Amino acid sequence: MKTILTVCILTMATMTTKAQQLTQVSYKDGTQNLQGLITGNADKKGGPGVLILPAWKGIDNEAKQAALQLEKEGYIAFIADIYGEGNIPADNTAASKIAGHYKTDYKAYQQRIALALEQLKQAGADPKRLAVIGYCFGGSGALETARAGLPVVAVVSIHGGLSKSSDRPNGPIAPKVLIEHPADDKSVSKADYDGLVNELNEGKADWQIITYANSGHTFTNPESPEYNPTMAKRAWDHTLMFLQEVLK
Repeated sequence: MKTILTVCILTMATMTTKAQQLTQVSYKDGTQNLQGLITGNADKKGGPGVLILPAWKGIDNEAKQAALQLEKEGYIAFIADIYGEGNIPADNTAASKIAGHYKTDYKAYQQRIALALEQLKQAGADPKRLAVIGYCFGGSGALETARAGLPVVAVVSIHGGLSKSSDRPNGPIAPKVLIEHPADDKSVSKADYDGLVNELNEGKADWQIITYANSGHTFTNPESPEYNPTMAKRAWDHTLMFLQEVLK
């Protein structure tokens, strides 16, 4: 009996480990090779899907942990590769340069997001139940998803950049929008903040902004000196509550 119980426990542990693996997915944008990551529950066709847009250094531990946590909540999660093979920045200077390129060439950024959404759908996610969450540079991408009118029901921008070039007109914003904003984020000016609120209002968006006290820019990242575990947990709980509302 003891042997049978041990075998059962080991089998269950193996199954859990297998389910909690991220699998690399190769896709392309023209001739550029892209390497995203998909959760282990992608074989469960028709489930709600969440696209994760990583921060400015590309796919990192925060994005990976978010994907695994979303899998536990029943979502198929796909982490987008925005930069592509051979273009992963080695340091902050390189990250700033390549992220800046996509912020300026926002249509190229929107194209990479659209391609990643296609991969999420091909993995089995319900095309009518898709959402995007993004961190930092990826938070800017979440807003670009909404601006582009890509086929998602909601976006979450987590300590993302809120600015938009002044020569871009405001348009309709169809997805529901959640912005998780650290109160002490020095990278976001009052003008950026007010401009986004105006854009969302003009776009007739269903939106909300939650501001987290005593929090610097990367407050949700455990590897950052600005990490605030209390506020990070609240932000994640707010994300899950929002996704529950819009996707299930």
